[in-house]
Amino acid sequence: MVTRSGGDIDGDFMPELTQDNSLTHRNGDAPVRMPSRPSPPVPANGRPVRKDEIELIERGLYIESWLPERRSRRKPLLFIHGELAGSWLWERYLAFFASRGWEGHALNLRNHFWSHTADPTTLSFGTYTDDVLAALTRIGPDTVLVGHGMGGLLALKAAERMRPSAVVLLSPELPRALRTPVRPYELTDVPDVYGKAMLGWSTLPEKLQRDQRDLTLEDVQRIQHLLGQKPRESGAARRQMLRGIEIDRDVLRGIPGLVIGAGLDRIQPEPESQRLAEWLDADYEPFGAHSHFGLVLGEQSYLQVAEAIKTFLETNRL
Repeated sequence: MVTRSGGDIDGDFMPELTQDNSLTHRNGDAPVRMPSRPSPPVPANGRPVRKDEIELIERGLYIESWLPERRSRRKPLLFIHGELAGSWLWERYLAFFASRGWEGHALNLRNHFWSHTADPTTLSFGTYTDDVLAALTRIGPDTVLVGHGMGGLLALKAAERMRPSAVVLLSPELPRALRTPVRPYELTDVPDVYGKAMLGWSTLPEKLQRDQRDLTLEDVQRIQHLLGQKPRESGAARRQMLRGIEIDRDVLRGIPGLVIGAGLDRIQPEPESQRLAEWLDADYEPFGAHSHFGLVLGEQSYLQVAEAIKTFLETNRL
């Protein structure tokens, strides 16, 4: 594993960009186009931050880190993305929390964004869980796990095996105990490798923006771009989630938890998030005017959610 010190918030430590503004992977694989938009500014009332990165070479993982300028006693945060996403999902949160004293580490699962490429047919929910555990081992056991969508369920599965300081779950996938039995056709409808069409994100940006009013058109276009143009997500992992991932909630007892639901979420409906919070005996915060991605990436909407997480962390002295 390799840890490198980064530059300031403007991002001195970026992977090499080609002339057409695409990112060249360190292992020489085909480039992935990068957004031209710069890193977001530090939110109001925040303190300066610096960027860093962690590479877990043995697993081909890249972790993007945003750190407070001065060390604090706050618990580090490990951000875990969902299907087709990457550390780009968390850029606003990374800036928000680092400028308020929390280390933020955004994991890229294997074959996602800046991590090394891999054959998606060799990946599964189990390999993704191992990726999370490798990151958690590197950052330390006092970490708070923050997961979105599939990343929320990955956080719970990892917490069974390595107890974190807390879990924060945003529109998470449900464990087996709360799922209705899957129909056979639902499994056969999932290809071995899939793309953003499976999430309903291959339609016109204007239609997506109308359905997810907390996102600007620029937000929608950027999310569409970063979800990728070609199928690259593990169908095996999705089928395993549909069948149901076993979570032993007895093992999780005593871990502070916060579940956040989104009223405009068409991927994980808000009532399902509330059911999970009750099942876990966790705190619950619904945001009725937020969408699945608006919880974390909406230019205006993310701030309300980040403030709610900050309150949870402060209340639990994390």
